[in-house]
Amino acid sequence: MKKEIHPRPDIDERLVRPFREMEDVLSLSCVVGDAMERCNIMHPDIKPRAADKKIIGPAITVKLTAGDIVDCLAVYQVARPGDVIVIDAFGEIETSIWGGLMSGLAHNGGIAGAVIDGSCRDTDEARLLGFPISAKSVGPRASHTAYSGRQEPIEINAPVVCGGVLVRPGDLVIADEIGVVVVPSDRLTEVYKLAREQADREEETRRAIMAGATVEDLLARFGRI
Repeated sequence: MKKEIHPRPDIDERLVRPFREMEDVLSLSCVVGDAMERCNIMHPDIKPRAADKKIIGPAITVKLTAGDIVDCLAVYQVARPGDVIVIDAFGEIETSIWGGLMSGLAHNGGIAGAVIDGSCRDTDEARLLGFPISAKSVGPRASHTAYSGRQEPIEINAPVVCGGVLVRPGDLVIADEIGVVVVPSDRLTEVYKLAREQADREEETRRAIMAGATVEDLLARFGRI
């Protein structure tokens, strides 16, 4: 693989927008994961490493090569405002493939966030920018690109595996302080309906608990806790 850049997928913002409007929902990754019956949830070591901010948006994917990790500058040729950059770095924790300058470029481009099955660095800079990153690890070791000048092998907008989950370009990515979930693009309408119902039910349950409801009361009323 040299450098392959596939076109940005067609993304229907009308199907993405309702999820963005759920940003204030508590434990959003849990709610959406429940709506998918616990499927499409990334490994729990993919955690927030910078800004305390949810990530919600369609995936623009990056596939790197194990043992030859390069900077993914080519992603900016296709990423658009609101997109989430999802990087398959094969779980490499020693070499960071996302740093402060990448965060600056992404912030200026309106990118919603980055999710990395690998390492990032310069998280202090990302935090100052308010740019959210979820990644497997954090460490100071850079990729070789700044020294070698190489930006390949890399593939943009091909199916990748990130955190143990298959992510296709255009799939919806949701990340918060708890974890990361992926909604397949062909299930957005179905999953949103279930997630919205779940979020509303949980809020009603919280109010009932604060009013003194018992476990028995909750099970009788909601059928679950």
